[in-house]
Amino acid sequence: SNAPRMGYPRIARYALGRDYHRVLRTKMRELIGFCEKSMATARFRACVDSAPLLEREMAQRAGIGWFGKNTCLINSKRGSWFVIGVILTDLNLALDPPESGSCGTCTRCIDACPTGCIVQADGRWQVDARKCISYLTIEHRGAIDAKLESKIGSWTFGCDICQEVCPFNKPRDHLPHRASVTVEPNFLTKREWPSLERLSEIGFEEWDELTRGSAVRRAGYAGIKRNARINLQSVAPQSLRSP
Repeated sequence: SNAPRMGYPRIARYALGRDYHRVLRTKMRELIGFCEKSMATARFRACVDSAPLLEREMAQRAGIGWFGKNTCLINSKRGSWFVIGVILTDLNLALDPPESGSCGTCTRCIDACPTGCIVQADGRWQVDARKCISYLTIEHRGAIDAKLESKIGSWTFGCDICQEVCPFNKPRDHLPHRASVTVEPNFLTKREWPSLERLSEIGFEEWDELTRGSAVRRAGYAGIKRNARINLQSVAPQSLRSP
């Protein structure tokens, strides 16, 4: 869970534990090692956001899921709470058919998005990154437009809103694997984050130590301090701020 705790950072679920890039890469290298023992002539390469590949597009073609209106990859039986890794190989493998599915008339993610970043353009649903809280708090460098700052609210790194409201992430008796809680130890081990006030003024060495082995490091030193200040201005009561 990433329910907000007053005065403390709110982190997207995928970044609560150990950096998923490292976790997936370790697992895929183990799989590659196993394959290489029995298929010595085949070549393999593990990729987790480390190559110019659109992983979710490959995952859709591989039959893992289909694209929702929020552009997330959705598996009808499991939902969208998962991360994706890719192993490239020159093995001649049997192909699974691409996956297909639909959100139907559901607009919950569109209605719930604070910034209205889920839009229909060119005949398909897209996310306007210029308004997406996840993009703004992680990838955007420098100041954030004042009109968007107030809509970031309690989110310090990333945003889960469009997935939290998605019906495909609601558990069902006949779909026991849907939105199931992770059993991966690396994801269950959560680090303790300092208060927003402390994070907004954190020194570089402390930030460096705090974010080591965490996906939150992606926001950068200046970015995480900026986000914490925005959180304090947006949602924290006066008692949590410095005079």
